[in-house]
Amino acid sequence: MLEISGLRAGYGAVEILRGVDLRVDAGEIVALLGSNGVGKSTLNNNVSGLYVPFAGRIVFQGRDISGATPRSIVESGLIQVPEGRRVFPNLSVRENLELGSYRRGRARRAANLARVTDIFPRLKERFTQKAGTLSGGEQQMLAIGRAMMAEPTLLILDEPSLGLSPLLVETMFALIQKLNVDGLAILLVEQNVVQSLAIAHRAYVLENGVVAMSGPAQDLAADPGLRRSYLGL
Repeated sequence: MLEISGLRAGYGAVEILRGVDLRVDAGEIVALLGSNGVGKSTLNNNVSGLYVPFAGRIVFQGRDISGATPRSIVESGLIQVPEGRRVFPNLSVRENLELGSYRRGRARRAANLARVTDIFPRLKERFTQKAGTLSGGEQQMLAIGRAMMAEPTLLILDEPSLGLSPLLVETMFALIQKLNVDGLAILLVEQNVVQSLAIAHRAYVLENGVVAMSGPAQDLAADPGLRRSYLGL
């Protein structure tokens, strides 16, 4: 579904990504792991069309989207849930969800709203509540629900566990896995190595703008180098 090859990208004259290769196949959860500052968000920004790559190609469902507009990328079904949730705090939960179908899925808005509230029943309970008054976990559910309103064929989740309690992190990863079981391909961009590898099919580890490790998630979870670098084992 998504194939990134030789991606070089950054900001101004500063190069952050230095030749990244990555792919996501239909039905997969692919984890992109790495600490702060290694280039994960830079990759997301270029895949989503917020920035134009210096070099390389980004191909989504057979179409080269390198440098395409964010609007056309959303319309093609590649949807991102950004780091920090970024809900509209002064709008209600329902209004936030409905805005998710602004560019894609508008004709099936009612059906998609019913599906999202089936996945996240707590959002149904908070329909008229302003999004800014929700808890962190509820706002993350809302951000994912808003993305689901656009009927994604590939969903990018940027740090979905950030700032959540350990119990809510468990819940969030279970929900991500459920979305995938229902057929959705997911690129999971995370610092939480253990739980990301537990639900992913394959994974990439980004270090200093390059892919330092990649392979089946189970193999990476058992890799001594990764366990030493990221888990302190």
